[in-house]
Amino acid sequence: MTSPSLALTARNLTLTLGSDRKPVEILRGIDLDIARGEVVALLGPSGSGKSSLMAVLSGLERASGGSLTVAGADYTALGEDGLAAARRGRIGIVLQAFHLLPTMTAAENVATPMELAGAHDARERAIAELEAVGLGHRTGHYPTQLSGGEQQRVAIARATAPRPELIFADEPTGNLDVATGEEIIDLLLARRAETGATLLIITHDEALAKRCERVLTMADGVIVSDTKAAAKGKAA
Repeated sequence: MTSPSLALTARNLTLTLGSDRKPVEILRGIDLDIARGEVVALLGPSGSGKSSLMAVLSGLERASGGSLTVAGADYTALGEDGLAAARRGRIGIVLQAFHLLPTMTAAENVATPMELAGAHDARERAIAELEAVGLGHRTGHYPTQLSGGEQQRVAIARATAPRPELIFADEPTGNLDVATGEEIIDLLLARRAETGATLLIITHDEALAKRCERVLTMADGVIVSDTKAAAKGKAA
């Protein structure tokens, strides 16, 4: 049974894609414990398995083998519908490409996932979260009317508004200039601190990794190092 102090536990986690004749091992036996409230950076070169690991840990991809418990839910025992239900309200995801719905306003992009989860106060919570990320004056704007940095702020608001136990961020500054990227990281770390969520950031930026409490490094589908780092920076 998973300790209540742990946000997730993985044992011998594997992911194999491709055909039976030409299987491709993406994850090759991941053992990992992440404590509740921990801020973790995941480093590694392109093709090392970082994004695939995040997809499995967040329930977007099913593992091929091993065991995985996330926010108290046994992911390895769940089907697709069960994984979707387990993610709802427990998992927040921030991606490099924002993934906002272009036909919806900022407020609607934040509120809609909560409405689908049955929240009756989704609109009010969405507005409050947009105000918290500095976009109280942009709630009625559509994604095309927002800068890249503003769109990522909306994505962060969407991820944090349901108060998930875990937030996964995959290269959240990848489409932004350096200055805007630093602002987004400050904001993401600040919102995590205020909500108490566990945060896993996939990044190639070692300076960002040093602002996290713990740094995992991947290569060839396995974790090759796991070190504690002294958190630094304005929001860390």
